Amino acid sequence: MNKKKLIICIAVILLVAGGVYFFTGKSSKGGIKLETAKVSRGSITNTVTATGTVEPVTEVEVGTQVSGIIDKLYADYNDVVKAGQLIAEMDKVNLKAELASAQAQLASSKSEFEYQQKNYSRSKVLYEKQLISDSDYETATYNYEKAKAAYEQSQASMVKVNRNLEYATITSPIDGVVINRAVEEGQTVAAGFETPTLFTIAADLTKMQVIADVDEADIGMVEDGQRVSFTVDAYPNDVFEGNVKQVRLGDSSSSSGSSTTSSTSTVVTYEVVITADNPDLKLKPRLTANITIYTMERENVLTVPTKSLRFIPDESLLTPMDITVTNANMEASAGKRLVWVKNGQNLEPRAVTIGSASGNNTEITDGVQEGEDVVVDFASVANVPVVAETTEKSPFMPGPPGSNKKNNKAK
Repeated sequence: MNKKKLIICIAVILLVAGGVYFFTGKSSKGGIKLETAKVSRGSITNTVTATGTVEPVTEVEVGTQVSGIIDKLYADYNDVVKAGQLIAEMDKVNLKAELASAQAQLASSKSEFEYQQKNYSRSKVLYEKQLISDSDYETATYNYEKAKAAYEQSQASMVKVNRNLEYATITSPIDGVVINRAVEEGQTVAAGFETPTLFTIAADLTKMQVIADVDEADIGMVEDGQRVSFTVDAYPNDVFEGNVKQVRLGDSSSSSGSSTTSSTSTVVTYEVVITADNPDLKLKPRLTANITIYTMERENVLTVPTKSLRFIPDESLLTPMDITVTNANMEASAGKRLVWVKNGQNLEPRAVTIGSASGNNTEITDGVQEGEDVVVDFASVANVPVVAETTEKSPFMPGPPGSNKKNNKAK
């Protein structure tokens, strides 16, 4: 019984050794085999990466057109404000004094105007009756026109003073949230050539936009409406979605005369505006975003590895594998490419039409069927057949178990 089991075990070992030799030694002679891939359905995508800054869609800087001291502040960071709501007041002492002076000047000029108007009316009647000289009439006319101009100037000054007094009461121009306050109570602001900013108000933080800087080499692929995904360092595990809203051509009045948004040395970038919803208010103004713009997306299309389109069969490598090649000299017609389909131990060429490509994979519109095996390339394998040991061994080196018995029998 033991002898019978021993014979069965030896037979099994021989069968396993033969299989190893057949699949490793014969079909991959020299450590070479064929790498294949199945024609399958998948997605083809091309992307452009960039960095940008998260910004509110509508952002208003609230300033003042009059110089003075900030008397009261009624809004602070993160406060929700309504359009027309009082958010700050400036000291009005000087402005009220200017108003009083303007009112006095207006009253004086009005009295002078009314007096000269009556004098002019009397002089006109007398002149028509030739009771006064031309010189007297011209003097009356001159004084009337002068008083009239002074009165109109005083009226204009009153409008300006009243408006400056209104400017001292600062209200919110929009509904929104205060995202920046640049002044403190008691601080002096000077409205000269540039209006000083007091507050920055964002209209609606549930709707944000990302201003991305896209390299000039990639901008040609970016179009309005393309899908965008991006992440921010504040929430590294969250992926936010958006769409390209605008590709800005830049300022044509730039010193270089080009249509670039920014240029540093030889690097030219264009601004791309991306809209994004922010319902949970995670996206905050000024966050840095790492952006992926999907410039091309095709779903559920037949794809093959791009390398398979460059494969050329080498019969010197295929013959030891017992693989035959059909129509080895076939050439693709215009607009077609060749792929090699493996059917058992035979390779046959197929002329295919390619569509979109994404680097590693290429879309195939016709010529092959889903599930067929296409040859990608020759590949080396680690299971190279073991060569029988022929080197001479030292008699003093220990051998494997049982080797002493064989030696004794030989003796």
